[in-house]
Amino acid sequence: MSDIDPELTQLDCSAVIADVWLLLDNECDENARKRLQGHLDTCPSCLAHYGIERQLKALVNRKCGGDQAPQGLRDRLRVEIRKTVIVQEVAETDR
Repeated sequence: MSDIDPELTQLDCSAVIADVWLLLDNECDENARKRLQGHLDTCPSCLAHYGIERQLKALVNRKCGGDQAPQGLRDRLRVEIRKTVIVQEVAETDR
């Protein structure tokens, strides 16, 4: 029997993908981290996406020398990424 609470793994994949950067950047609280990690542990598709994003983050970090974008830019990018994920999810469900 799994030690993971079923409630933690029953997230919508689009919500997990939208928040994967919060997990990668350690910018989420403990409950959100557990929820996201619980979903990733049981969803191969989201885990694969997480792996790609983790590799992308490592590549950017290597090429940019660890420079950080200004907070305003990070916030705007986060909003745009979430919009893109939501639009893609809606388009996929309309098929």
